[in-house]
Amino acid sequence: MFPGGKNMKDLMKQAQKMQAEMMKSQEELENKDFEASAGGGVVKVVMNGKYELKSLKIDPQAIDPDDVEMLEDMIVAAIQEAHSAVSEASSETMGKLTGGMKIPGLF
Repeated sequence: MFPGGKNMKDLMKQAQKMQAEMMKSQEELENKDFEASAGGGVVKVVMNGKYELKSLKIDPQAIDPDDVEMLEDMIVAAIQEAHSAVSEASSETMGKLTGGMKIPGLF
């Protein structure tokens, strides 16, 4: 017997249930889109939960041949913001399932 009166069979069932819930949550997260922008919406990106960049939109008014560097910075900022949103959602989702425990290899 294990603490709390649980036997090995009950623990295995609980672990399998948790694994199934984690896989479902991970799949839902991977199929979700995260939109982020920079420069007041001048640059917009959409990234999915697998950190794949799905789209990039640039307002034509942001294109200034004399200041390409600023546009490049806005693109990088929008991508970083989307990446952070995916990371935060992933941590939040997995944290709910694991009760806040950090399990190596999951996130």
